Amino acid sequence: MKISRRALVAAPLAAPALAAAQSWPSGSIRIVVPFAAGGSTDAVARLATPGLTQRLGVPVVVENRSGAAGSLGTAAVAQARPDGNTWLLTFDSHATLPALLPSLPFNLTGDLDPVLLIGGAPYVIAVRPDKPYRTLADIVNAARARPDTINYGSTGNGTLGHLTMVLLGARAGVRMAHLPYRGGGLAVNDTVAGHIEMMIGSAALVAPQISAGNLRPVVQFGPERLPALRDVPTAAESGFPGLEAEAWWGVFAPHGTPEAMKQRMAEALRESFREERVARTMTETQQARLALAGPDELKAFLDRQIAIWGKVVTENQVQAD
Repeated sequence: MKISRRALVAAPLAAPALAAAQSWPSGSIRIVVPFAAGGSTDAVARLATPGLTQRLGVPVVVENRSGAAGSLGTAAVAQARPDGNTWLLTFDSHATLPALLPSLPFNLTGDLDPVLLIGGAPYVIAVRPDKPYRTLADIVNAARARPDTINYGSTGNGTLGHLTMVLLGARAGVRMAHLPYRGGGLAVNDTVAGHIEMMIGSAALVAPQISAGNLRPVVQFGPERLPALRDVPTAAESGFPGLEAEAWWGVFAPHGTPEAMKQRMAEALRESFREERVARTMTETQQARLALAGPDELKAFLDRQIAIWGKVVTENQVQAD
Protein backbone atom coordinates (compact mmCIF):
# COMPACT_ATOMS: atom_id res chain seq x y z
CA MET A 1 0.00 0.00 0.00
CA LYS A 2 1.36 3.39 -0.96
CA ILE A 3 1.38 6.03 1.79
CA SER A 4 1.06 9.64 0.68
CA ARG A 5 3.39 12.40 1.82
CA ARG A 6 0.37 14.18 3.34
CA ALA A 7 -0.41 11.15 5.51
CA LEU A 8 3.21 10.93 6.65
CA VAL A 9 3.12 14.60 7.71
CA ALA A 10 -0.31 14.41 9.33
CA ALA A 11 0.42 11.32 11.39
CA PRO A 12 2.93 12.90 13.83
CA LEU A 13 0.72 16.00 14.09
CA ALA A 14 -2.33 13.90 14.98
CA ALA A 15 -0.47 11.73 17.49
CA PRO A 16 -0.39 14.28 20.36
CA ALA A 17 -4.11 15.04 19.95
CA LEU A 18 -4.92 11.33 19.93
CA ALA A 19 -2.83 10.72 23.03
CA ALA A 20 -4.48 13.64 24.82
CA ALA A 21 -7.94 12.36 23.91
CA GLN A 22 -7.13 8.88 25.16
CA SER A 23 -5.87 10.16 28.53
CA TRP A 24 -8.79 12.59 28.98
CA PRO A 25 -10.01 13.55 31.48
CA SER A 26 -7.02 13.89 33.75
CA GLY A 27 -8.05 16.92 35.78
CA SER A 28 -11.07 18.91 36.86
CA ILE A 29 -13.57 20.05 34.23
CA ARG A 30 -15.43 23.36 34.27
CA ILE A 31 -18.79 23.98 32.68
CA VAL A 32 -19.20 27.69 32.04
CA VAL A 33 -22.74 29.04 32.40
CA PRO A 34 -22.80 32.57 30.93
CA PHE A 35 -25.55 33.73 33.29
CA ALA A 36 -25.90 34.40 37.00
CA ALA A 37 -26.63 31.65 39.49
CA GLY A 38 -30.28 30.90 40.17
CA GLY A 39 -31.57 30.88 36.60
CA SER A 40 -32.74 27.90 34.58
CA THR A 41 -29.42 27.50 32.73
CA ASP A 42 -27.58 27.34 36.03
CA ALA A 43 -30.12 24.82 37.34
CA VAL A 44 -29.79 22.60 34.26
CA ALA A 45 -25.99 22.63 34.52
CA ARG A 46 -26.02 21.76 38.22
CA LEU A 47 -28.44 18.90 37.63
CA ALA A 48 -25.92 17.31 35.28
CA THR A 49 -22.71 17.77 37.25
CA PRO A 50 -23.08 14.94 39.81
CA GLY A 51 -23.65 12.42 37.03
CA LEU A 52 -20.80 13.83 34.97
CA THR A 53 -18.43 13.68 37.92
CA GLN A 54 -19.37 10.05 38.48
CA ARG A 55 -19.06 9.03 34.82
CA LEU A 56 -15.92 10.98 33.95
CA GLY A 57 -14.14 10.26 37.21
CA VAL A 58 -12.98 13.84 37.85
CA PRO A 59 -14.54 16.89 39.56
CA VAL A 60 -16.96 18.76 37.29
CA VAL A 61 -17.76 22.27 38.47
CA VAL A 62 -20.12 25.00 37.24
CA GLU A 63 -18.66 28.46 36.73
CA ASN A 64 -21.11 31.36 36.35
CA ARG A 65 -19.75 34.17 34.16
CA SER A 66 -22.64 36.52 33.42
CA GLY A 67 -22.87 39.72 31.42
CA ALA A 68 -23.57 41.17 27.97
CA ALA A 69 -26.43 38.80 27.13
CA GLY A 70 -24.23 35.81 27.83
CA SER A 71 -21.38 36.86 25.55
CA LEU A 72 -18.77 37.28 28.31
CA GLY A 73 -18.94 33.69 29.47
CA THR A 74 -19.29 32.45 25.91
CA ALA A 75 -16.15 34.34 24.90
CA ALA A 76 -14.24 32.71 27.74
CA VAL A 77 -15.06 29.29 26.31
CA ALA A 78 -14.52 30.27 22.68
CA GLN A 79 -11.04 31.50 23.58
CA ALA A 80 -10.16 28.60 25.88
CA ARG A 81 -7.72 25.83 24.99
CA PRO A 82 -9.51 22.94 23.23
CA ASP A 83 -8.24 20.44 25.76
CA GLY A 84 -11.55 19.12 27.06
CA ASN A 85 -11.30 20.99 30.35
CA THR A 86 -13.71 23.81 29.43
CA TRP A 87 -17.27 23.52 28.12
CA LEU A 88 -20.17 25.90 27.59
CA LEU A 89 -23.72 25.18 28.70
CA THR A 90 -25.80 28.02 27.42
CA PHE A 91 -29.30 29.24 26.75
CA ASP A 92 -31.45 30.38 23.85
CA SER A 93 -29.98 33.91 23.77
CA HIS A 94 -26.86 32.28 22.32
CA ALA A 95 -28.57 32.48 18.91
CA THR A 96 -29.14 36.24 19.14
CA LEU A 97 -25.52 37.20 19.87
CA PRO A 98 -24.35 37.79 16.26
CA ALA A 99 -27.20 40.25 15.59
CA LEU A 100 -27.20 41.76 19.07
CA LEU A 101 -23.43 42.25 19.33
CA PRO A 102 -21.91 42.54 15.84
CA SER A 103 -18.45 43.20 17.30
CA LEU A 104 -18.22 39.93 19.21
CA PRO A 105 -14.60 38.94 19.94
CA PHE A 106 -15.34 35.45 18.62
CA ASN A 107 -17.20 33.73 15.79
CA LEU A 108 -20.28 32.03 17.19
CA THR A 109 -20.30 29.12 14.78
CA GLY A 110 -16.60 29.05 13.91
CA ASP A 111 -15.05 29.19 17.38
CA LEU A 112 -17.46 26.83 19.14
CA ASP A 113 -18.25 23.22 18.28
CA PRO A 114 -21.76 21.89 18.96
CA VAL A 115 -21.90 18.94 21.36
CA LEU A 116 -25.44 18.30 22.59
CA LEU A 117 -28.91 19.88 22.41
CA ILE A 118 -30.29 19.11 25.86
CA GLY A 119 -33.90 20.19 25.36
CA GLY A 120 -36.24 23.12 25.79
CA ALA A 121 -39.31 24.63 27.43
CA PRO A 122 -41.83 27.29 26.33
CA TYR A 123 -41.69 30.82 27.60
CA VAL A 124 -44.33 31.88 30.12
CA ILE A 125 -45.54 35.25 31.37
CA ALA A 126 -46.02 35.02 35.12
CA VAL A 127 -47.31 37.47 37.73
CA ARG A 128 -47.73 37.55 41.47
CA PRO A 129 -51.18 36.18 42.43
CA ASP A 130 -52.35 39.53 43.76
CA LYS A 131 -51.74 41.26 40.42
CA PRO A 132 -54.85 41.95 38.28
CA TYR A 133 -53.57 40.22 35.14
CA ARG A 134 -55.35 36.92 34.50
CA THR A 135 -55.26 36.82 30.71
CA LEU A 136 -53.01 38.12 27.97
CA ALA A 137 -55.83 40.51 27.05
CA ASP A 138 -55.61 42.01 30.55
CA ILE A 139 -51.93 42.77 30.01
CA VAL A 140 -52.47 44.23 26.54
CA ASN A 141 -55.38 46.40 27.70
CA ALA A 142 -53.40 47.71 30.67
CA ALA A 143 -50.43 48.52 28.43
CA ARG A 144 -52.72 50.27 25.98
CA ALA A 145 -54.25 52.37 28.74
CA ARG A 146 -50.87 53.23 30.29
CA PRO A 147 -48.15 53.25 27.60
CA ASP A 148 -44.59 52.68 28.81
CA THR A 149 -45.84 52.17 32.38
CA ILE A 150 -46.58 48.45 32.67
CA ASN A 151 -43.21 46.81 33.21
CA TYR A 152 -41.87 43.31 32.84
CA GLY A 153 -38.61 41.61 33.74
CA SER A 154 -36.53 39.30 31.59
CA THR A 155 -33.11 37.70 31.75
CA GLY A 156 -31.64 40.55 29.68
CA ASN A 157 -31.76 42.57 26.50
CA GLY A 158 -31.81 40.39 23.43
CA THR A 159 -32.84 37.23 25.23
CA LEU A 160 -35.79 35.37 23.75
CA GLY A 161 -38.05 36.49 26.57
CA HIS A 162 -37.32 40.12 25.76
CA LEU A 163 -37.68 39.57 22.02
CA THR A 164 -40.99 37.76 22.53
CA MET A 165 -42.36 40.77 24.40
CA VAL A 166 -41.05 43.05 21.66
CA LEU A 167 -43.00 41.01 19.10
CA LEU A 168 -46.08 41.00 21.34
CA GLY A 169 -45.92 44.76 21.72
CA ALA A 170 -45.52 45.27 17.96
CA ARG A 171 -48.43 42.99 17.09
CA ALA A 172 -50.71 44.41 19.80
CA GLY A 173 -49.70 48.02 19.16
CA VAL A 174 -48.66 48.65 22.76
CA ARG A 175 -45.50 49.74 24.58
CA MET A 176 -44.29 48.23 27.83
CA ALA A 177 -41.26 49.03 29.96
CA HIS A 178 -38.55 46.38 29.83
CA LEU A 179 -36.46 45.67 32.92
CA PRO A 180 -33.46 43.49 31.96
CA TYR A 181 -31.88 41.37 34.67
CA ARG A 182 -28.50 39.64 34.71
CA GLY A 183 -30.11 36.30 35.46
CA GLY A 184 -33.47 34.60 35.65
CA GLY A 185 -33.31 34.06 39.39
CA LEU A 186 -33.08 37.81 39.99
CA ALA A 187 -36.13 38.49 37.82
CA VAL A 188 -38.09 35.78 39.62
CA ASN A 189 -37.19 37.21 43.03
CA ASP A 190 -38.33 40.72 42.15
CA THR A 191 -41.57 39.42 40.62
CA VAL A 192 -42.37 37.34 43.70
CA ALA A 193 -41.53 40.33 45.91
CA GLY A 194 -43.88 42.57 43.90
CA HIS A 195 -41.17 44.97 42.79
CA ILE A 196 -42.15 44.53 39.12
CA GLU A 197 -45.49 43.91 37.44
CA MET A 198 -44.62 40.65 35.71
CA MET A 199 -41.85 38.64 34.15
CA ILE A 200 -41.31 36.44 31.15
CA GLY A 201 -39.17 33.36 31.58
CA SER A 202 -38.95 29.77 30.52
CA ALA A 203 -41.39 27.33 32.07
CA ALA A 204 -38.31 25.75 33.63
CA LEU A 205 -37.47 29.00 35.39
CA VAL A 206 -40.92 29.88 36.73
CA ALA A 207 -42.29 26.37 37.41
CA PRO A 208 -40.99 26.08 41.02
CA GLN A 209 -42.59 29.39 42.01
CA ILE A 210 -45.82 28.48 40.20
CA SER A 211 -45.95 25.18 42.08
CA ALA A 212 -45.34 27.01 45.35
CA GLY A 213 -48.19 29.43 44.64
CA ASN A 214 -45.89 32.45 44.54
CA LEU A 215 -46.48 33.14 40.85
CA ARG A 216 -49.51 32.76 38.56
CA PRO A 217 -48.93 31.87 34.89
CA VAL A 218 -50.89 34.01 32.45
CA VAL A 219 -49.90 32.72 29.01
CA GLN A 220 -47.44 30.22 27.52
CA PHE A 221 -45.67 30.58 24.18
CA GLY A 222 -45.29 26.96 23.12
CA PRO A 223 -47.11 25.39 20.16
CA GLU A 224 -49.39 23.56 22.61
CA ARG A 225 -50.18 23.56 26.31
CA LEU A 226 -47.78 21.87 28.68
CA PRO A 227 -49.36 19.05 30.71
CA ALA A 228 -48.47 20.82 33.95
CA LEU A 229 -49.96 24.10 32.63
CA ARG A 230 -53.05 22.61 31.03
CA ASP A 231 -55.22 25.49 32.27
CA VAL A 232 -52.91 28.17 30.85
CA PRO A 233 -53.67 29.18 27.23
CA THR A 234 -51.06 29.54 24.54
CA ALA A 235 -50.44 32.86 22.80
CA ALA A 236 -52.22 31.46 19.73
CA GLU A 237 -55.28 30.65 21.84
CA SER A 238 -55.09 34.17 23.26
CA GLY A 239 -55.37 35.85 19.87
CA PHE A 240 -51.74 35.87 18.69
CA PRO A 241 -51.27 32.95 16.29
CA GLY A 242 -47.69 32.16 15.34
CA LEU A 243 -46.23 33.92 18.36
CA GLU A 244 -44.10 31.09 19.73
CA ALA A 245 -40.92 31.11 21.78
CA GLU A 246 -39.22 28.21 23.48
CA ALA A 247 -36.16 28.29 25.67
CA TRP A 248 -33.44 25.74 24.96
CA TRP A 249 -30.17 24.59 26.44
CA GLY A 250 -27.13 23.39 24.54
CA VAL A 251 -23.55 22.35 25.22
CA PHE A 252 -20.62 23.59 23.14
CA ALA A 253 -16.84 23.12 23.19
CA PRO A 254 -13.95 25.33 22.05
CA HIS A 255 -13.35 24.71 18.35
CA GLY A 256 -10.75 22.05 17.82
CA THR A 257 -11.63 19.97 20.86
CA PRO A 258 -10.87 16.38 19.81
CA GLU A 259 -13.88 14.43 18.54
CA ALA A 260 -13.26 11.62 21.03
CA MET A 261 -13.58 14.08 23.93
CA LYS A 262 -16.75 15.63 22.54
CA GLN A 263 -18.32 12.25 21.94
CA ARG A 264 -17.49 11.04 25.42
CA MET A 265 -18.82 14.24 26.99
CA ALA A 266 -22.01 14.01 24.94
CA GLU A 267 -22.58 10.43 26.03
CA ALA A 268 -21.88 11.28 29.68
CA LEU A 269 -24.38 14.14 29.43
CA ARG A 270 -27.02 11.90 27.88
CA GLU A 271 -26.59 9.28 30.58
CA SER A 272 -26.70 11.93 33.30
CA PHE A 273 -29.92 13.50 32.01
CA ARG A 274 -31.50 10.08 31.58
CA GLU A 275 -31.06 9.25 35.25
CA GLU A 276 -34.53 8.84 36.72
CA ARG A 277 -34.18 11.63 39.26
CA VAL A 278 -32.65 14.09 36.80
CA ALA A 279 -35.09 13.26 33.99
CA ARG A 280 -38.04 13.65 36.35
CA THR A 281 -36.73 16.98 37.60
CA MET A 282 -36.23 18.22 34.02
CA THR A 283 -39.61 17.09 32.70
CA GLU A 284 -41.79 17.62 35.76
CA THR A 285 -40.19 20.25 37.96
CA GLN A 286 -38.47 22.22 35.19
CA GLN A 287 -41.22 21.53 32.60
CA ALA A 288 -38.64 20.86 29.88
CA ARG A 289 -38.80 18.52 26.91
CA LEU A 290 -35.61 16.50 26.70
CA ALA A 291 -34.07 16.18 23.24
CA LEU A 292 -30.50 14.95 23.99
CA ALA A 293 -29.73 15.41 20.29
CA GLY A 294 -26.21 15.28 18.87
CA PRO A 295 -23.95 17.88 17.24
CA ASP A 296 -25.50 17.76 13.78
CA GLU A 297 -28.98 18.33 15.15
CA LEU A 298 -27.73 21.11 17.43
CA LYS A 299 -25.96 22.84 14.55
CA ALA A 300 -29.05 22.74 12.31
CA PHE A 301 -31.25 23.92 15.17
CA LEU A 302 -28.88 26.78 16.05
CA ASP A 303 -28.72 27.94 12.43
CA ARG A 304 -32.53 28.20 12.35
CA GLN A 305 -32.65 30.06 15.66
CA ILE A 306 -30.00 32.54 14.48
CA ALA A 307 -32.05 33.29 11.37
CA ILE A 308 -35.38 33.68 13.20
CA TRP A 309 -34.36 35.75 16.19
CA GLY A 310 -31.55 37.65 14.50
CA LYS A 311 -34.21 39.14 12.24
CA VAL A 312 -36.25 40.27 15.25
CA VAL A 313 -33.18 41.95 16.75
CA THR A 314 -32.29 43.87 13.60
CA GLU A 315 -35.83 44.83 12.60
CA ASN A 316 -36.59 46.21 16.06
CA GLN A 317 -33.12 47.71 16.64
CA VAL A 318 -32.67 45.83 19.91
CA GLN A 319 -29.42 46.60 21.66
CA ALA A 320 -27.47 44.78 24.34
CA ASP A 321 -27.38 45.94 27.97
